[in-house]
Amino acid sequence: MTTLAFPVLTTTRLTLREVTPLDAPSLLTYLADERVVAQMGLDPFQTEADALDEINWYHAIRTEQTGLRWGITEHATPDIIGSCGFLNRSSRHQRAELGFELSPAHWGKGLAQEAVRAVLAYGFNEWDLNRIEALVLPDNTVSQRLLERLGFQREGLLRQYEKTRGQFDDLYMYSLLKTEWQDGSVNNKNTSL
Repeated sequence: MTTLAFPVLTTTRLTLREVTPLDAPSLLTYLADERVVAQMGLDPFQTEADALDEINWYHAIRTEQTGLRWGITEHATPDIIGSCGFLNRSSRHQRAELGFELSPAHWGKGLAQEAVRAVLAYGFNEWDLNRIEALVLPDNTVSQRLLERLGFQREGLLRQYEKTRGQFDDLYMYSLLKTEWQDGSVNNKNTSL
C-alpha cells in the first residue's frame, strides 16, 4: 500500500493530478463518447457510477503499485479533460504500459502529446523504467502517430491479444526505451495532436 503524496505534474498548459470522486461528472462527459471509449475497448459510460468505477480502478492500481493514472486538466479549469498514466508495471523488469485518452473537445491542440511527455519523463526519471510500452488498435492511427513522434517504435502485431466488447482485438505493440528517451531526439519534435 502506498502512502506517498500523489505526484502532481505540470507542463506549459496542463496540470496532471489525482482524480477524485468529485471528478466523476468530468470523466463521464468524455467517457460517454463512443469515439473515445472505442479505442479503449470499453462501452460508452452511461452514469456517474460508471465514472466512479473508473476512478476506483485508478486508486486500486496505485495502491497495488501496478500503475498510476493522472487526470489531465488545463491550468484555467479544474475539469478533467482526459487521463494518462501507467498500468501493468513490473518493478523487477523496469517496464510499464502507457495509456491515455483525451476529450474530443480538446483534440488537435497538442495536449495529448504534452501530457504523455510529462508522464514519460516521470516513468523514466522517477520510476527508473527502462521500457515503456503502448498497445494500440490498428485503426487508431492518431495514437500511433503520436507515439511515433515521441520516438516509440512499432514492434509488431499481437493477434487477438485482448477480448473487448465481445470480440478479440489485434493490437500493435509499441515501445520506447530509456536510452532512446535520453538521447534527446524525441524531445525536440513538434506536433499538432
